[in-house]
Amino acid sequence: MKLFDSKAFIVLIFTVLLGGAGCVHKRGANAPWDISPNSTFTHDVLRRYVAATDQQKNRLRGVSMEIEIDAQLPRLKKSGSLHALRKISSLGRITYELFRFSGDNTVKKDVIARYLKAETEAQETTEPLDITPQNYKFKYKGLTSKNGQDVHVFDIKPFEKRVGLFRGQIWIDSATYLPVREEGEFVKNPSVFLKSVRFVRDYNIQQGIAVPARIQSIVDTRLVGKAELTINFSNFSKLPGERAANIPSSTHEP
Repeated sequence: MKLFDSKAFIVLIFTVLLGGAGCVHKRGANAPWDISPNSTFTHDVLRRYVAATDQQKNRLRGVSMEIEIDAQLPRLKKSGSLHALRKISSLGRITYELFRFSGDNTVKKDVIARYLKAETEAQETTEPLDITPQNYKFKYKGLTSKNGQDVHVFDIKPFEKRVGLFRGQIWIDSATYLPVREEGEFVKNPSVFLKSVRFVRDYNIQQGIAVPARIQSIVDTRLVGKAELTINFSNFSKLPGERAANIPSSTHEP
């Protein structure tokens, strides 16, 4: 059984994985921050956040990481798990070395395989969407703690209903101004087969770089109910012969 529209699923999962890191959809090159409440403090936090994320855009290249993908279709009582090595070349090309799979073949073909295909194919065909003032309105919610570190929390809402943009929250590390969490629901679905898409992306701050730690996504479909996808990342290391940023040989789950 074909679970989703193939092209729509590729757009969707690629956006969830990369978190909008890439080129910006222009809303005016010098568009001002739309912040509520507007203050010098919140403006400074967001200015530092944009600068920090912009500086690290190319630093997660020339590396490899292990990933564990767990997928479930609760209504069908089907599940599967894949362990693989994800490689990113110095040019940003993503490839996978598959280690093992266990579980139902439907989940393997219609969920996990589509996820892997999404990354490799959409590198050239999908326009990523940054969390920037060009795309979003920000509302400061306050300071909280995550793993013993203070983080600034913002509600965000996109100016337009476009595929890949979401309504939710971002958590920004108060020391480095890098993201530690992004969560929410997409404001526009890429397919009539999808009712809603919710996700949480967690990052670890390692030597001044926000490296992915975990992605959890719940896709509510009209055909088979919910599809649940969890991706855990571990063991970041530099690829032989590739130039990379100062990334530790391994990271731990949060």
